[in-house]
Amino acid sequence: MVDILHRVGIKSSLDKVYKALTTREGLAGWWTNNTQGDGKVGEVLHFRFSAGGADIGGFEIKVLELHPTMHVLWQVVDGPEEWIGTRIRWDLKQDGEYCIVLFKHLGWKEPVEFMHHCSTKWAIFLMSLKSLLETGKGAPSPDDIKIDNWN
Repeated sequence: MVDILHRVGIKSSLDKVYKALTTREGLAGWWTNNTQGDGKVGEVLHFRFSAGGADIGGFEIKVLELHPTMHVLWQVVDGPEEWIGTRIRWDLKQDGEYCIVLFKHLGWKEPVEFMHHCSTKWAIFLMSLKSLLETGKGAPSPDDIKIDNWN
């Protein structure tokens, strides 16, 4: 198994970052504006992505664990084959004026080319999260940076 790992510092409180990761409004502000569902443990969040006005796919993610201001854990239950069964973990800690986000997309079966694409896109969306919390405006899909034909 292989994992995608990222670290980003956000000038924000743990509480604000946690809310951006656990509420429909927060997630829609940085990942995709087409976010549905309830971010509570046991519930499934539905994310759809688009480019050029066309739907390009999405994910269904079950919320496994929530530890306020510290930790969020999801499991992908539907979406691209490579994602199904993987887990997405967010660990948060305060370091001065920064909330440090340790991001892990865990359990990829192998490092296929799509994983490379997803790693770059996760970095783009983490910068969108940072922008949302530091400036009030993120760049969720469909307004995210497109990197190739996969978007």
